[in-house]
Amino acid sequence: MNVTNICCIGAGYVGGPTMAVIALKCPQIKVTVVDVNQQRIDAWNSADLDQLPIYEPGLKEVVEEARGRNLFFSTNVDKAIDEAQMIFMAVNTPTKSYGEGKGFAADLTFVEKCARQIAEVSNTDKIVIEKSTLPVRTAEKIKEVLSSNTKGVNFEVLSNPEFLAEGTAIQDLFKSDRVLVGGDNTESGNAAVAALVSIYSNWIPQEKILTTNVWSSELSKLASNAMLAQRISSINSLSALCEETGADIEEVSKAIGMDSRIGSKFLKASVGFGGSCFQKDILNLVYLCRHYGLDEVAEYWYQVIKINNYQKNRFAKKIITGLNGTVNQKKVTLLGWAFKKDTNDSRESAAIYVADILLEEGAELHIYDPMVKATRIHQDLTTLWEARNESKDEIAYKLKRCIVHQNHTTALDSSFAAAIVTEWDEFKSYDWNTIADNMMQPAKVFDGRNIVKDTEEYKFKLKKVGSSNVKNSSNERKEKAI
Repeated sequence: MNVTNICCIGAGYVGGPTMAVIALKCPQIKVTVVDVNQQRIDAWNSADLDQLPIYEPGLKEVVEEARGRNLFFSTNVDKAIDEAQMIFMAVNTPTKSYGEGKGFAADLTFVEKCARQIAEVSNTDKIVIEKSTLPVRTAEKIKEVLSSNTKGVNFEVLSNPEFLAEGTAIQDLFKSDRVLVGGDNTESGNAAVAALVSIYSNWIPQEKILTTNVWSSELSKLASNAMLAQRISSINSLSALCEETGADIEEVSKAIGMDSRIGSKFLKASVGFGGSCFQKDILNLVYLCRHYGLDEVAEYWYQVIKINNYQKNRFAKKIITGLNGTVNQKKVTLLGWAFKKDTNDSRESAAIYVADILLEEGAELHIYDPMVKATRIHQDLTTLWEARNESKDEIAYKLKRCIVHQNHTTALDSSFAAAIVTEWDEFKSYDWNTIADNMMQPAKVFDGRNIVKDTEEYKFKLKKVGSSNVKNSSNERKEKAI
């Protein structure tokens, strides 16, 4: 099949950037991204490219070149489905908050609605592609829904999981480590796989395009995220031991990473991982293992989540302990809210949970993030508290003590402590001694990303993850010497 028209249902963090790059690299193909969220589509169509709903380095340049040429954003979902030969499903698959599998299994409500709409609207044969991260054998359920079409339409379902890292998504799309395409080993299934492979072949070397069966493709995505998260939790668990023994986690990480069998990636100790994928996918993996009676395997992977929660709680408690055991009525500043640098995505960010603990302890919380807006920050906290059935009055009271700033200076002025929770590059360039002069004394910095350089001429106490020493200011060292 020579594909000339693609539809993507879902204009979020996966659908938007992925389709923008496909449109850029395949100018001969019309690509339409659809979403029922009018506000989101309006943002994608905004003349001001700084208003795109997603921040990713390089994204606005891609959109600027392709939009209006062969890249389009629309809320007319039915029209886009009807006209397309290939349909990507990039809808949300959150963790279930109700019923069987609550708190672990993936909620496939949006996937099923998406498949049902495709079945109802389609008048010609379609290749339907799972782009969202889904449990193994979801394709079976999608095929069952699509079979409700009574117009004689043939659907081929492929799995094509995304392996994007937010903050580097555009570069990941340009130079992918691998592109995975799973399909049925039938004549029509192989033809569908070949059609998708031919699209990626416009810019991805053939040796980096891997074809498998559908089930292997679906599981590979969950397994990849689980393995990456496992490395983070492993090094974070060792950071706790370093703090007790006098070892330094950065030195330990370097020593471990120099082993060619292990490698150095994802061995950076921190306040903990966040984002929409790692926790959700591991919980999904845990649920699948339990479903198949693999309880020991389930418990193994669940430990990754437990260590991550432990690390976030431990970091918050370090702040409280460092401020003489109480943060009540004290101004504490969080630097960063996004779950990692170079993105405005704050889903499951460690900052949410650190903030929650500090607010619960009575802190006056001041927050600065260069890309995440105040409405998003307040919504993240509100969502967490509503899930715990906290009253509207309780939520309103806490939000009054959660102040979001447009710059770091006002956020830090007269603060008892600064806590770095996102590794934004701009935080590295701050004149920390000048900042410390304007903080409550003794000024304290809790570096949850280990990005502040050690120096002998600082005017604040520095506490890094995985380091046993709370650095003393130069004034304190002079006093001790006397």
